Amino acid sequence: MIDKRVAILVVSDKASRGEREDKGGNIAGELLQKYGFNIVEKRIVPDEKEKIIEVLKEWSDISNIPLIITTGGTGVSPRDVTPQATKEVIEFEIPGIGEAMRARSLEITPHAMLSRAIAGIRKKSLIINLPGSPPGVKDNLLVVIPALEHAILKISGDQSECVQ
Repeated sequence: MIDKRVAILVVSDKASRGEREDKGGNIAGELLQKYGFNIVEKRIVPDEKEKIIEVLKEWSDISNIPLIITTGGTGVSPRDVTPQATKEVIEFEIPGIGEAMRARSLEITPHAMLSRAIAGIRKKSLIINLPGSPPGVKDNLLVVIPALEHAILKISGDQSECVQ
């Protein structure tokens, strides 16, 4: 049986100060629930590398949450540090996830090539960076959802053949 618990980390200075509603994190939660995932944690932090690292480690090392989604902080602004924080936390990257999200997003906007979103594994947690914009969250999440259950199964130690 697949553990479909998920945590959502919203990285946004304005949302963390209550100056802007968190629409991206809410869309991620709604979409993941639609596909049978159970949102067990949601937190909003400012664009501060150490705070992001702290939460990612807590959720992967202590709470053992199999899927961790971040929204925001993946662009090229000086405060966009989510990929750097994620790289410090993960044990290895899964480049195909970021590549697939950017490829799909490039069909919609040329700005997608500025995304630095990454994905990787820490312990038995899959961590995926999504952009902060609500349309970007939806488009990128829809790209990866078909692979999530298989990824979680394999990360958890499943030894069955990938091709049936």
